Amino acid sequence: MFQPVSLFIGMRYAKLAKGNGFISFISFFSIAGITLGMIALICVTSVMNGFENRLKQSMLQIVPHLTLSLNSDNQHTVIEALSSNANVNAISKFKSSEGLVVSNSKLLAAQIYGVDKEQQNPLKNMLNPSIVEALSNTKYAVAITRRLATQLDVAVGDKVRLMLPSVSTFTPVGRMPSQRLFTVAVLIDNPAFHSQVILTSTNDLLRLNRVKPKDFNEVAVYLNDPFQLETLLTELPQLQPLKVGDWKDSQGSLFSAVAMEKRIMSLLLGLIILVAVFNILSALTMMVSEKQSEIAILQTLGLSPSGVLQVFMVQGLYNGLVGSVLGVVLGLSVAININEILALIGIQIIAGMQLPVDVSWLQVTVIFSLSIIMSYLATFYPATRAAKLAPAQVLRYE
Repeated sequence: MFQPVSLFIGMRYAKLAKGNGFISFISFFSIAGITLGMIALICVTSVMNGFENRLKQSMLQIVPHLTLSLNSDNQHTVIEALSSNANVNAISKFKSSEGLVVSNSKLLAAQIYGVDKEQQNPLKNMLNPSIVEALSNTKYAVAITRRLATQLDVAVGDKVRLMLPSVSTFTPVGRMPSQRLFTVAVLIDNPAFHSQVILTSTNDLLRLNRVKPKDFNEVAVYLNDPFQLETLLTELPQLQPLKVGDWKDSQGSLFSAVAMEKRIMSLLLGLIILVAVFNILSALTMMVSEKQSEIAILQTLGLSPSGVLQVFMVQGLYNGLVGSVLGVVLGLSVAININEILALIGIQIIAGMQLPVDVSWLQVTVIFSLSIIMSYLATFYPATRAAKLAPAQVLRYE
């Protein structure tokens, strides 16, 4: 089979069993370094993606992605525009408040959500219909998580006091936060709700906020992908003046921290690949020094300087390509089976839980491409040095 001369010679030089033992040793570790770096990078990014998606599913499933304040003049037009957008999942009236819950033994912060059986939203869909009925048919009733009930030392039928520090009323003793006694009607066992969640009927929550139900005009918008919120606001600029808040106000800092951590981890692990690429550069530089006479002979036989350049670029790319391919194959294998591997060697990260894994093929492609590009750039200096060798000067004393 016909091969270009530069490719043939470059592949011959790339054989690790040939030539100087020290150069072969460095070449081997450059390939191993790229492989290990890519395995670590693929595994870490996949696990971080899994954690991010789990947070998105557990935390952003309850929180309204966008809250708007409508009036009778624009309500129909805005809702019609939102309903026609492909990224909008649900639109409903919704109320939530940050407050305090007080029992006979403890006071804790809590996030209070209103539930209305007449409205359809992801929060209501996560609940058993009997819970929604119990909250709607019982005045001043709440549903709390079983963990919160344990912390407050209360059971079904006990009383708890809900307080809203942001809403106050005048009393004979001065301004006091809005508060009222509620009865614990249901204990929630759904793991999707974090421990500090309290559910009550929307009308009861409005009364606690000193808002008349007929005057309540806030609408919650739920998206198929909460991270496409900015795109929605760009496509529908008429929403900007009506915006009350979005999920970034309460949860944005957490997701920003996760994204920053993912970028920092990727940068640190990418340095492993960069060090391995420098090994390619040093191995090629030593190869050029060792093969000077051979390069000069090839030039006298007609191999052009560009041909010499290609010889050493082929050798460097070979090492980078082998390390990158091995890294992708092994990295994907480890990432997909990471929980089984950890169980096999007896490591348990969190009791009763497995690491969430979400392999992004786009990220894997970017990692592979960057590894090949860095390997390619590392060949320039030694290959250029080899191409500039003067055959007459090298062979003067041969």
